[in-house]
Amino acid sequence: MRTEEFQFCPKCGAALNHGASTTPVSTPGVVTCGACGTTFQQSDFAGGAVIQATPGGNRNPLALFAVAVIAAVMLYYGFHAARRTEANAIVMKASPAPDFTLESLDGKSVRLSDLRGKAVLLNFWATWCGPCKIETPWLVELQNQYGSQGLQVIGVAMDDSGKDEIAKFAKDMGVNYPVLLGKEAVGDAYGGVPALPESFFIGRDGKIVDKIIGLKGKGEIEDSIKKALSTEAAKNDASVPTVRENGPVQR
Repeated sequence: MRTEEFQFCPKCGAALNHGASTTPVSTPGVVTCGACGTTFQQSDFAGGAVIQATPGGNRNPLALFAVAVIAAVMLYYGFHAARRTEANAIVMKASPAPDFTLESLDGKSVRLSDLRGKAVLLNFWATWCGPCKIETPWLVELQNQYGSQGLQVIGVAMDDSGKDEIAKFAKDMGVNYPVLLGKEAVGDAYGGVPALPESFFIGRDGKIVDKIIGLKGKGEIEDSIKKALSTEAAKNDASVPTVRENGPVQR
């Protein structure tokens, strides 16, 4: 089946279909746009964009299918990116940190809201995460330094490693704070956790005051800890719970 070649008028953008979208001229090699009347040399279109179309306006079904697939993929990822952006915005607008209950390495349950009255550094990490191995010793030191002032670091392991492997990692790193077995639902509640490590700094009133994504300097982490420590506990809080190393909340 013969195809017709279409080119476009550089002035108005109309398709120049020789014999249909152009007006006849007597000078060879000259093309006149039938839409705006502008005359051009045929050589002006050398290297220009060309669209191949079948007579009668037929379209290649494979091409249409490919366009539909690309559009669907763009809509899918755009939708989920928008949801993630929205979730991050909600988390960061001084709203209460999403509450959760997770299992600790010793099989007991730890609930975030039970730590109300303390400044909490909620650290999402994984055993396979190289930057986490750099950051973890800093968290150990910061827990030692600021624990007496009311800081509680909480580690949430976000990988598929078994409990034994996570426990070995924590032991090798000398972790002195509770390590919890993470769940996807908890990560989603905190905006999807797009990169590890990721830390949320929660004030004594249970509201997020700062957030750090990826590996930053120890000094930046310490500054965020001070922001959380400077907050005041809500007046309706009861007794402040304490947490033993790698263990559940104790009243």
